[in-house]
Amino acid sequence: MTVIEAPTRAPAWLAWAALGVVYVVWGSTYLAIRFSVETMPPLLSAGARFLVSGALLCLAVLVFAGRGAFRMTWPQFGTAALVGVLLPAWGNGLVVVAERHVASGLAALLVACIPLYVVVLRRLTGQRPSPMTLAGVAIGLVGLAVLLLGGPVAGTHGTAWWGPWLVLLAALGWAIGTVAGARLPVPPNPVTFSAVGMLVGGALLTFGGVVRGERVVLAEVSTASWLGWGYCVLFGSLAFSSYVYALGRLPVSTVATYAYVNPVIAVLLGVLLADERFGPAQFAGGLVVLAAVVLVVRGEHRAKELVTVSEGCR
Repeated sequence: MTVIEAPTRAPAWLAWAALGVVYVVWGSTYLAIRFSVETMPPLLSAGARFLVSGALLCLAVLVFAGRGAFRMTWPQFGTAALVGVLLPAWGNGLVVVAERHVASGLAALLVACIPLYVVVLRRLTGQRPSPMTLAGVAIGLVGLAVLLLGGPVAGTHGTAWWGPWLVLLAALGWAIGTVAGARLPVPPNPVTFSAVGMLVGGALLTFGGVVRGERVVLAEVSTASWLGWGYCVLFGSLAFSSYVYALGRLPVSTVATYAYVNPVIAVLLGVLLADERFGPAQFAGGLVVLAAVVLVVRGEHRAKELVTVSEGCR
């Protein structure tokens, strides 16, 4: 990703503040989704969310970067559309459906396995992760097993045995989209890339909601659902912009810590604001998963450093 330097250097604290926004907002969207699906149909609400967010990002690109920022080749557009299908539609869409039956904190802990999925996919495509990374994946599988066998979380609005498995399937979609986005040609402007993906994913989710027979009865939508949906639309876009800003000014390994900070925030907010209660097995499984993600992130960072050093010595 190319970063254009501003004439005056921004203060260092601004990058850390941006990372803090990513920590809090991406960690809190699980709870916002949990409130929104209480009285809103899952697929239609998620589709509308991404259509509005994508339109807002397009407006931001037009205002701050001009029409030229929308230029892309057909292969680049194809990648953005594919990522939109895999991330907003498959990944987020299944999480939204599952959160009618899964506690928001548990959903966040299960989604935290995305880095583990990514390592497995990279291994299947011929790459060789470091021993620390592979150890992290093995430990993460143990943690996921404990989470899945720990039973439903107290305070969950509805329960279904397939709910946690649906979240794991959603995480697989995010992982595939992450790997595809790193290997295929992408639009030059990262915000345009995200906007196209959101619009495609939002359109697909809306279509799925219509086919599924979902209907929005405005009189039945609660204030809490409106607030949760609006939070995802407005602050979700802010978090993405903050993520891009932090990624351009902080080490990648530092920014990647959101992968194990977000679930912690999601669990705390679920306990404090939604009366979700985790048992000893669920806490233990969550801690094991987070420890595994830490190992994977550190292992990948060290492997990258070794590659960089070896290339510099040539």
